[in-house]
Amino acid sequence: MSRPDVSSCTRREFLRSSGIGAATCALARAALAKPQAARKPNIVLIVADDLGWNNVGYHGGVARTPNIDRLAREGVQLDRFYVCPLCSPTRAGLMTGRYPLRFGVMCTVITPWRTHGIPAEERTIPEVLARAGYKRRGCFGKWHLGHSHVRYHPLSRGFTHYYGCYNGAIDYFTHEREGELDWHHGHRPAREEGYATELITKEAVRFIRESPAGQPFLAYVPYNAPHSPLQAPEKYLAMHPRLSGKQRAYAAMVTAMDDGVGQILAALDEKGVADDTFVLLFSDNGAGIDGDNKPLRAGKATVYEGGIRAAAAARWPNGGIRGGRKITATMGFIDVLPTLMRIAGVTNHGGKPLDGVDVLDQMTGQADSPSRPWFSYVGYGTKDQLAVMEGKWKLVYVGPRILTAEDPRKDARINLFAIREDPNEQTDLAEKHGEVVRRLLAKLKTFRSWHGKTCLLDEPSRRPKGFKAPKDWILPGTQLDEPGK
Repeated sequence: MSRPDVSSCTRREFLRSSGIGAATCALARAALAKPQAARKPNIVLIVADDLGWNNVGYHGGVARTPNIDRLAREGVQLDRFYVCPLCSPTRAGLMTGRYPLRFGVMCTVITPWRTHGIPAEERTIPEVLARAGYKRRGCFGKWHLGHSHVRYHPLSRGFTHYYGCYNGAIDYFTHEREGELDWHHGHRPAREEGYATELITKEAVRFIRESPAGQPFLAYVPYNAPHSPLQAPEKYLAMHPRLSGKQRAYAAMVTAMDDGVGQILAALDEKGVADDTFVLLFSDNGAGIDGDNKPLRAGKATVYEGGIRAAAAARWPNGGIRGGRKITATMGFIDVLPTLMRIAGVTNHGGKPLDGVDVLDQMTGQADSPSRPWFSYVGYGTKDQLAVMEGKWKLVYVGPRILTAEDPRKDARINLFAIREDPNEQTDLAEKHGEVVRRLLAKLKTFRSWHGKTCLLDEPSRRPKGFKAPKDWILPGTQLDEPGK
């Protein structure tokens, strides 16, 4: 006998054959007329620090990364995922969905003596997800987005849980920066023994396990590994006996972080929510001299591919992000927030216009690269480093400040690459395509003009004489007697 058609349950035949009463049938019709909204997925964002393109196993790296490789195998490789050349700018754009040039945090990093941070008027990922009903929003690891006042603290920017360090480049074992403890649980200093990477993992896993069933959560895990100082426990050094010196230490730090990724994935499995969790992992920039970006050109602090094209992978089985495919659509850090908005069902961002776009269809392989130019910038040092990708082309400008230079082409290095055909930036086509160079230089000048009124470059690049970090890095304005969250 054919299956009864519930959508037509007013029919006498269906009532007779099924034995369902009129009241039950009415409930069935109501359920069909008003389908229940799909459960919002959990969200896990994992950011590595200075992880090189060739420092993951699925790119051929020598460091042991079975868990990152698993994520890429079960999910998808994001082959053209772009970030900023340095730490703080990538994190700022990730949190806001906007080029951090707009609020002065794209030129360099927030060092211990700088007072900048993400302005209060910028909406962040946890603030936006709070509007969608995500009650638990945790940040575990390196913040690096402002530490001069409690208004820049993660708990002031939308997170409900925080554990980790405010600054970069802390000691992995003493958890100190500038001679003071920079390790915190909420607002309070946390005097705990252990290797920073392992402690971050432990707290992130605890957060996942303790999250109530049926309630979606956000877990943002910005590791400080494998950023210097190069420090690793002996057990991870022993896993790389064929390497030596800095290369061995760096590989050990990558593997320690990879172990953490594995524990996070295992916690999702144990909780039974892995299929309904969006997991995104990427590096905040390319590796410096200690890592390996081959075959990409250059590395950290540059706008060449080795500095801005990140090793990245994503997984969300119930959302169609699966299968181990390589996604070649261009996307990046500013696209994460608008993509999470779609995933979480948020239509009203409530903040300033976004620069990023929703790339969920690109992650599932259902759409090509968004039609837009993609910009990169770093003001590290005394020159502008700028790049723009549009269509088949990538233009790189390294020279005097482009907005004040009388002739941007004078005393500047300008490269033009057919980036899809030449991803390693080996063949400079600038002299052959002068009109393309002129057009893209104009776009770079427009982009550079978006700069906000304040900038990290307005503050000292080197440690000012007499600078002293606050005791235990307790931020000004903090009320430690208030109940912790």
